[in-house]
Amino acid sequence: MASSDIKHRVLICIGDIHGYITKLQNLWSNLETLIPPPDFQHAHIVFLGDYCDRSPDTRKVLDFLIELPSKYPKQSHVLLAGNHDFAFAAFVGAIPPPPDGSEFCDTWKEFQASEEKEGWYKDYGYEKMHLQGRRWAGKITVKFNAAKGTEYKSSIYDAGTTFESYGVPHGSPDLMKAVPDEHKKFLADLVWIHEEDNVGIETENGVEFCKLIAVHGGLERGKDVGEQIKYLKAKDTRIPKVEPLSGRKSVWDNPQELSKTPTIVVSGHHGKLHVDGLRMIIDEGGGLPQNPVAAIVLPSKTIVRDTDKTNR
Repeated sequence: MASSDIKHRVLICIGDIHGYITKLQNLWSNLETLIPPPDFQHAHIVFLGDYCDRSPDTRKVLDFLIELPSKYPKQSHVLLAGNHDFAFAAFVGAIPPPPDGSEFCDTWKEFQASEEKEGWYKDYGYEKMHLQGRRWAGKITVKFNAAKGTEYKSSIYDAGTTFESYGVPHGSPDLMKAVPDEHKKFLADLVWIHEEDNVGIETENGVEFCKLIAVHGGLERGKDVGEQIKYLKAKDTRIPKVEPLSGRKSVWDNPQELSKTPTIVVSGHHGKLHVDGLRMIIDEGGGLPQNPVAAIVLPSKTIVRDTDKTNR
């Protein structure tokens, strides 16, 4: 695929996992098989977020990810926060306090009209909880998700399976104690955005080197990119709904501002596999059991799935 020269270093972006440990293990094995050993051992790997919810093994997925640096010490790993991970972290107290000294309860106000329908969490500790933690652990009253044609798994975030993976019922405050400290640290350390320079990508003119921005949903069009990057790097928890982590149409296309300097924007989140020029959305799974978990390998733009039949 590529030489081990630093400018041609293999970069792998892995889409949303949503608790599917077997899919993650199979995808990892396929990557290890398809990429030449020296390149894989030194690969730079960006996980695009949403490690939890929807399927049974969130706890095992986090264990797998936490162990990677010791198992593959020559690789580098970037772990982005998805909107599901942020909400999980908010529930277990693993997000930073608002930088202006305000209270997390201030994040409820804008969306208070949805509280009853979404059945926001209202048990131990809710008074000092960020909006997304309350929504995540809530009990939605409308069970059918019309947008996906599926039933919600307990909450607006389908969080019931994450609670169960730690051995507690959905919506129970016991999860705060059941999640081990190393998992809370993992959630606390997730970044909202990742930037780097000189990322190679195959084009009609050969390999070209671009800036890369990785963010779970994407960057908002019509809003200053520098300001977005600033608050995402700061993990500004005053914001009730972080659009670059959870938006849809607003973050699908790259902001026009980025056309001045060739910039790859890679995301997960959207339940689609979409590679159009320098905009890449790698979430073929969407958290659905019948769909594969996918990754893209740069500079070649090779798509690898957990379902690929490789010669292992």
